Amino acid sequence: MPAPKTILPKTILIVDDDADDIELFCLAVGEIDKTIKCIHARTGEEALLLLRKNLLRKPDYIFLDLNMPRMNGKQCLGMIKKDPEFSEIPVIIYSTSKLPEDYHETKALGAVHFLTKPSKHADLKKAISYVLEEKWELMKELDS
Repeated sequence: MPAPKTILPKTILIVDDDADDIELFCLAVGEIDKTIKCIHARTGEEALLLLRKNLLRKPDYIFLDLNMPRMNGKQCLGMIKKDPEFSEIPVIIYSTSKLPEDYHETKALGAVHFLTKPSKHADLKKAISYVLEEKWELMKELDS
């Protein structure tokens, strides 16, 4: 009889230079599902180092802020999507931006969704839940 398959808990990488945003995001993730591992990076460079450092496994999702010093989110997204080892990881832009050009440019670079940071904790939890269920169409309703 074959051994049962082990289902590993999901891992989310949040890349944001704002420590408060990271803390609120990881708190929301923990409230949704305590088994999800939330790891973070404060810069695009740090995120790429984490990804390339042979983590035990790749994150299931990357939430990426746009406005960061040195390497912004668009540059980081471009590097992630050019690397065949990481290009299949769904990247969700997680930004205060509401600019249509940011939305269109990041979608063209390979982001699966553009999430403007919600002001309410309940909306953040709902958006993260939709990502975990990959309900991209429902997420569009949150942005309206």
